[in-house]
Amino acid sequence: MKIQFPLRFFTAATLILNLLTTISIPHATALSFAPRRQFYQLLIYHVKDKTQETTTDKYLAESWLPALHRAGIDKIGVFKTLGIDTATDKKIYVLTAYKSLDQFHKVTRLLRNDQELGRSGLIYLDAKFDAPPYLRKESILMEAFTGMPVWKAPDFAAPKSERIYELRSYESATEKLYNSKVHMFNEGNEMEIFERIGSQPLFYGEVLAGSRMPNLMYMTTYSNKKSRDEHWKLFGNDPAWKRLAELPKYQHNMQKADIYLLVPADYSDL
Repeated sequence: MKIQFPLRFFTAATLILNLLTTISIPHATALSFAPRRQFYQLLIYHVKDKTQETTTDKYLAESWLPALHRAGIDKIGVFKTLGIDTATDKKIYVLTAYKSLDQFHKVTRLLRNDQELGRSGLIYLDAKFDAPPYLRKESILMEAFTGMPVWKAPDFAAPKSERIYELRSYESATEKLYNSKVHMFNEGNEMEIFERIGSQPLFYGEVLAGSRMPNLMYMTTYSNKKSRDEHWKLFGNDPAWKRLAELPKYQHNMQKADIYLLVPADYSDL
C-alpha cells in the first residue's frame, strides 16, 4: 500500500531541515573542533647534593626525554629551583602534557617496556639502595583549565639561562572554595589579565591527584627576573584585577599560595 503525505508535511519537514542546516550543524561542527583539555603530569625530584642532581640530569637528558620523544611526546619541560646550589630544598621539575588519560596510560606502558631507556639509563635505574639518585620523587596529575585547554610554549629571545618560569600552587580550605577560585580564573577572566599584560602563561591545571588538595597549579613565564617583577607589579595594580579581587563571591577562595621561581634545564624542550 502506498502511503501519501499531505503537502504541508513536506513543507514543515523542509523548514526543519533548513533550520538544522543553518543552526545546529555549524554549531556541532564548531564543538567538534574545540580542543580537548590536556592532562599534565608534573614530576618533582628532590635531590640533596650535586651528585644526585648530576645523576638525575643525565638520566632525564639522555634517557627519559628521548624515550618520551619516541613515544610521541614532542615537548617536555624540565626546570630547576632558581639558585639550586644554595637552595635548602633542591628540586628538579619535569612537566609533560598528554592529549588524554588514555595517552598517559599508553605512554606509561611504552616507557616500561622501552629497552633503549633501560640500557641508556642503567646508572640511574640500577642505583644502589644506599646511593639513590634522589631523596624522593613526587607525581602530580592535573587537567587543563577549560579557559586554556592546551598549553602554550612561551616565545623568548632571551637565553635559557636568564628565563624565569614561575610555578604557583594555590590551595583552598574546601572543595567549594576551590571551585570558586577555578571559576575566578576561567569565568572571572583572571587568566585574561595575565595574557593582556604579557606574562605568557604556559599552563593552568586543576590538580586531580597530589599531596596537597584541593588545589590548582599554573605557570607564567618571563624573559628574566627583572621582567618577572615588573609584570607582577603590573598585575597587582591592574584595575580589572582589583575589581575582580573585591567581588564578594570570590572572597577567601584561596588559603595558601606556594610560589616557586624556576629556571629551565639546558636540555629542556621549553
